[in-house]
Amino acid sequence: MDEQVQVAERYPREDGLLIERSPRWVWAQLNGEWVANSKRALLVREPSRTPLYYFPEEDVRTEFLAPARLSSDGRRQYWDVRVGERTAEAAAWTILDPEPALAALRGYVAFRWNRMDHWYEEEEEVFVHPRDPYKRVDILPSSRHVRVEIDGVTMAETRRPALLFETGLPTRYYIPQEDVRMDLLEPTEVHTQCPYKGTASYWSARIGDQSYRNIVWSYLDPIPEAVKIKRLLCFFNEKVDLIVDGEVQERPLTPWS
Repeated sequence: MDEQVQVAERYPREDGLLIERSPRWVWAQLNGEWVANSKRALLVREPSRTPLYYFPEEDVRTEFLAPARLSSDGRRQYWDVRVGERTAEAAAWTILDPEPALAALRGYVAFRWNRMDHWYEEEEEVFVHPRDPYKRVDILPSSRHVRVEIDGVTMAETRRPALLFETGLPTRYYIPQEDVRMDLLEPTEVHTQCPYKGTASYWSARIGDQSYRNIVWSYLDPIPEAVKIKRLLCFFNEKVDLIVDGEVQERPLTPWS
């Protein structure tokens, strides 16, 4: 195993592939049992995909694995993960015949993140996917004049926003609730999770008879690294008119456009 790790990529290649030994103690849990528990997992990010952990086979509870199927090209063996009365179908895989760039993954097991109940790095639960060590999230207090409008109606205006800079995403402007027209917002039941910030709650905006669904969000109880945006509200740049220091911002094209 150690010899294989030595030949792994230590930094992202130009094509986006990343394979490196993680210094973190990583746990995966299903139905109350730890199915993988390792202090020498590999962090892997294939091109255009979110990161995943690959565990050495000896750090996996293989008694919970049952053969499911082979991939269409025969290179991957998929496994059901069965713990007690729970079965996560085809939730794990091993690479039987790796391409040269993935040769370091022979003898390792990966799990579909959303089919496990819980994931931990050290003693902290992690959501959605592992945190990419080459992605930054910076939150800076600002005195910029920020105004948010929807169809000409001012929804928020502040000179004390928190600006969140996240690698690969547009700048997000988080605004104190006191500077937001909360009377025009309606809470929804939608929640999303982010590995870098925590669990977000959403509101829809209602202007007259028109409803704008889930157009603003807030992290009411963010993870410690994102405490600067706790209970601040952020509107989707993609769906509102955002004016910063008197300049109308171009609406970015993102998966949320």
